[in-house]
Amino acid sequence: METSTKNVETVKTVLKLTYGLVPIVAGADKFTNLLTDWSQYLHPAVKSMLPFSDHIFMMIVGIIEVIAGILVLTATQKGAYLVSIWLVLIALNLVATGSYLDVAVRDIVMAIGAFSLAKLSTENSPAVN
Repeated sequence: METSTKNVETVKTVLKLTYGLVPIVAGADKFTNLLTDWSQYLHPAVKSMLPFSDHIFMMIVGIIEVIAGILVLTATQKGAYLVSIWLVLIALNLVATGSYLDVAVRDIVMAIGAFSLAKLSTENSPAVN
């Protein structure tokens, strides 16, 4: 039983670091676009409704992602639920554009992982919150 608990703790730690650090890095990159031009993933209808440039919008998104990543690292269950919902919303945006469907599928898979971390981080499971 001790090995099983240790394995669960290892999985929780890996997921916590993944879903904490990746949103922080992606969020910070919204300011520099070193990884990609993030605004290319934005639905054209959303772009047309913005009262400011897509880049400003993506910087706001970046701030939210950094906060979500920090929340995963400090309040794991709440942060993981937030990241899970955020990833589903990103996937729905991509599906609505009809483009980047491969990225949408990847984001749904990542959302499932974040949801799994949230479920593993309940009060009844071994703690790594």
